[in-house]
Formats: sequence, C-alpha cells, structure tokens
Amino acid sequence: MTQSTHSTPATLAPASQTELALSVLSKQTESDGVVSLLLGHPDGRRLPDWTPGSHIDLMLPSGLTRQYSLCGDRQDPSTYRVAVLRERDGRGGSAYVHEHLREGEQVRVGGPRNNFNLVPAQRYLFIAGGIGITPIVAMIEAAERLGAQWSLLYGGRTRDSLAFADELIAKYGDRVRLHPQDELGLLPIADYVGEPAPGTVVYCCGPAPLLSAVAEHTVNWPTGTVRTEKFVASTPNAPVRNDPFEVVLARSGTSVTVGPERSVLDAVRDAGAPILSSCEQGLCGTCETGVLEGTPDHRDSLLDDDERQRGDCMFICVSRSCGDRLVLDL
Repeated sequence: MTQSTHSTPATLAPASQTELALSVLSKQTESDGVVSLLLGHPDGRRLPDWTPGSHIDLMLPSGLTRQYSLCGDRQDPSTYRVAVLRERDGRGGSAYVHEHLREGEQVRVGGPRNNFNLVPAQRYLFIAGGIGITPIVAMIEAAERLGAQWSLLYGGRTRDSLAFADELIAKYGDRVRLHPQDELGLLPIADYVGEPAPGTVVYCCGPAPLLSAVAEHTVNWPTGTVRTEKFVASTPNAPVRNDPFEVVLARSGTSVTVGPERSVLDAVRDAGAPILSSCEQGLCGTCETGVLEGTPDHRDSLLDDDERQRGDCMFICVSRSCGDRLVLDL
C-alpha cells in the first residue's frame, strides 16, 4: 500500500508487536465475490484502538498471512471487521477465507497499523474501486462525525460487485454515487475531482488503472492533497549496487554482511533480531526499521519522495543499501 508521489502521507505507523488470537464472530456475503468477517476476542475483551485507513495482518490457519483494511465501527472497541475479495489469480489467502474459514474458528491477528491516514480537511472527495471501498468506509464515518463535507464516487465491474453499497446508500443517501462499469463505463474522474480547491483532499483506493487515472487528473493539485493506496507492490528499479554491504544492528553491535541474493530482513533475522514481517514485498509496512547511519536504497511501495530523501527509515524486506554500510535501529 502506498501514497501517490505527489501526496505527503502522515508518518508511517511503526510495526505493532501486538498479536491476538481472535474468533470469527460472523462471516457474511457483502457482494458478488466479497465476504466480511467480524472478529472479536473470545472473552469479549477490548481490542487495540485503530484509526481510519488502518489494516490488520490476518494470520490464517493455512499458514498464509494477508493484510486487510478495517472497515467496521470504530466506536465498538470489541470487534474488528474486514472484507475479503475472492481473487481468482491470488496466492491462496482469499480462497482460504472464502472456502474454509468458518464462524467460531480462531485466527491470529497482527496490528493494527496505519499507512493511509486520514488528514484533517474541510472537504473530502473519496474515490473507491472495487474492494478499495474498505478503508474508505471508515474514513467516511470519521468525516461525518467531524462535520466535514464529503462525497463518494464508487465504481466496480457490476452493481452486484459493490460491497457495502446498500449500507452506504441507506446511511448517507445521494452523497454516495455508485458507478457500475457495465452500466455506465469508466469512472468520470476528471468531472468528479475538478480543479484544486482550498481545504479539499482527495482519497482514492483501488486497482492500479484507477490510481493512474486519478494521478493523471490531479497532477496540478498541491502536494499532500491527493492520497492513494494500492493493493499491489510497484515493480522496483534495479538495485543501486550489486556488491555485498555491511549492516550493523545498533542495539547489539552485531554486524552482518548482506549479499546480492539475500534480503536485509533475512540477514538481520539470522543475526537474532526479532522483527515482524508480512507481505515481504514492501507494501504492508510491517518491517519498517529506523536507519541511524548510511543511505538506504528504497525499493518499497510506501514512502514518498520526501521520505526517501530523509532516509531515516526503510522497509528491510525489499530495500537495500546505496553504500558499503548501514546502521539500523535494531
């Protein structure tokens, strides 16, 4: 997940060490190809707080871990809700949820963490494509509570594929604009966003073509006013260097050598550093690590240009070093 290059995200949330065993309280169909899970502690205990845009790591009994945006009621401290699209060409996580996960089963959950924060604004233009509605649901609720102006443009393949559409229409009426592609064609991004306006922020979550269209039609918007989240990691450029480099773990003083075929994550784990990871594609933010010395070769899909220039953190599952040595806050 990431913000577009001309947006400035809030500081990325550090990886939470929290892991909970939660029960599947309910599982229900939300649309064609989408099911929602309501998760809660077996004893009904309070769950860690979260903010709009947050996601959790769902550690499935099959051994797979997947990230899903929280889309439930933030005022209910005892439950989390996520929605899962059945991905026909996926790697098995969504298929397991749809076919095998049952009410009453337990799953381990990591997080929550937020790489897609809702920033204060007078007016929000929300754009969602398909399952990209999930983080937007919580953002809309927050905007409503804050008394901000907002509207939603929500597209998908068909009307039946639009998860939570009935729920949103019932609560918010004509501020929600549904746009099934088979009926109305592609989303009218240019008409919807218009020209930049003071106090207005655009939030978009969805597939890559939608994000590209939003970027194209908001290129003249000020930095920080267009914020997007993606589902698939960007293809990184070739590494800055192919030679081995040294990584020093500042807290222990341990030094390890990272060769061209090895990730920094694997190297520091072998050296005994207890660090969480999940997607291992530079997309989820779980393995964020502070950089104390050296220049990272950023290969993630999360940081914007300013954050890359600062060089004070990196995602060690994919990112590497520009020089001979990195000192990490591990």
